Amino acid sequence: MNPETPVLRLCNVSRAFEVGKVRIDALVDVSVEIGPGRISGLIGPDGAGKSTLMRLATGLLLPDRGEIRVWNTDVAAAPLEVQSVIGYMPQRFGLYEDLSVRENLDLYADLQGVEPGLRQARYDELMRMTALGPFAARLAGRLSGGMKQKLGLACTLVSTPRLLLLDEPTAGVDPISRRELWSIIERMVRQQGMSVLLSTAYLDEAERCDEIILLHQGRVLGQGPPRQFSEPMRGRSFHFLVPPADRRRLQQRLSEAPGIIDAVIDNEKLRVVTRTGVAPEESADFSDLGEFRIEAAEPSFEDAFVATLKQAGLAGPTALSVKSRPVEAAETVIEVDRVQKRFGDFFAVKDVSFSVRRGEIFGLLGANGAGKSTTFRMLCGLLPASAGELKVGGVDLRRAAAEARSGLGYMAQRFSLYVNLTVMDNLKFFAASYGLARKRRVQRIAWALETFELAEYADSDCAELPLGYRQRLALAAALLHEPEILFLDEPTSGVDPLARREFWLRINALAESGVTVLVTTHFMAEADYCDRLVVMADGEVLAQGTPGELKSRFRSERLPSPSMEDAFIGLIQERTRTEEAAA
Repeated sequence: MNPETPVLRLCNVSRAFEVGKVRIDALVDVSVEIGPGRISGLIGPDGAGKSTLMRLATGLLLPDRGEIRVWNTDVAAAPLEVQSVIGYMPQRFGLYEDLSVRENLDLYADLQGVEPGLRQARYDELMRMTALGPFAARLAGRLSGGMKQKLGLACTLVSTPRLLLLDEPTAGVDPISRRELWSIIERMVRQQGMSVLLSTAYLDEAERCDEIILLHQGRVLGQGPPRQFSEPMRGRSFHFLVPPADRRRLQQRLSEAPGIIDAVIDNEKLRVVTRTGVAPEESADFSDLGEFRIEAAEPSFEDAFVATLKQAGLAGPTALSVKSRPVEAAETVIEVDRVQKRFGDFFAVKDVSFSVRRGEIFGLLGANGAGKSTTFRMLCGLLPASAGELKVGGVDLRRAAAEARSGLGYMAQRFSLYVNLTVMDNLKFFAASYGLARKRRVQRIAWALETFELAEYADSDCAELPLGYRQRLALAAALLHEPEILFLDEPTSGVDPLARREFWLRINALAESGVTVLVTTHFMAEADYCDRLVVMADGEVLAQGTPGELKSRFRSERLPSPSMEDAFIGLIQERTRTEEAAA
């Protein structure tokens, strides 16, 4: 086999789907080549065609026209031959949750035709690589989210494929698991010469790829190393250094300024990308701000990604019109005091205490299995506490959970929408569930369709929506009754960077109007949007404070400007060292 032969080649490939009466062009005349021994990133917004491209490459779909070759083998003519050298991990990898880790490996070894005599050595290597060895007998359904992703990757690698296709392998996992998954991927490329094509919604991961294929609306907008995209942005990327109290307000203002392409909170700063020839100090009125400073920033792939897609016609979000609520200074609306949740002898949450003030954005962070989702469900009145006190909006959840829930908006981790109902039917259902009177119901549904730009999808089944639009619908449904407290459980998991920006602009507007927001997230950059945070591990609180306070604990000569991810991992490592010293 010629080492220079492309691992994967698509030549003028097109694929369309019929969704109801609508034709969707998933890929249009796509031509790309991927070289051997490299990590290639497939990057694009929701609906760009990334998953379709991967399914075509594996032979699970056939193109309408064009040719696809893997190691010079025609995929359409010999799909089984191609599948024997490919490993494919889709977004929702099919683990069998009632089988153990070892039994899942056995099943996939059977499916991939791995000879019995070769299995144990391969299992040992994979268990060492993924650190799953001590959990070989545990049921897959009892693993944390990050461990499930690592098991899914291990099952994909049982037969040592030459080409590995990973569709958003790190979506919904915590920063430590994300680093571990990347370490595994890079080791496979470095030590075994494997070729990897992966898609990701995290653009810092795109920077780690050898090359990037940028897709939008089924078309390739560019292919090359990350610097090829970011370098043309030099002179257009800036940091605004402003006090934390001004950061959200300034971001909102700059996001609406005509000379600004992007404005996003970036660690302790506000990162701004301007249009060509626009000076940042001329982009908006800053006369009402206190002291601030503008400095040039090193351009990133994310700057280029946002600029390219916005110049390709993707518009920003419609302004979120919300009712302003009076905010009393330091008014506490959520109180958690020594709360516990036991399942038999297991403590999912142990002696957790914190409080949230009106109009705050308050973050619950933690690794998979830390107990934050359990805490979240108790605060929503969906799960009773075993001990301790919980009050939401002044109502004791242990005595009047239904009364407390009536003033809450809740957006679940997997978007609790009815996928077989249309967008309109979902909105009608949730409006009725919240008890809105008929006239008010009509008004609020009209508001939701206009504000979240869902009108053209009103008669589409929810299952047919791109992930970003499902997120819009879920947030719209949670806001129909104009709640004073909003609970968001990993609301941006898996959505693309533009959808995340759109989402947080709306959440910031809600907080500015006096809505209290409690959010869980694995995306550490989003923690900088929070006024205060709690970091949990093994059901307990490790630390709490403002993002700046938590990051300052890990500032050093080696790390003069730690990120929230640095702080999170530092806290987890501190706890691990303490436990090891006590053992």
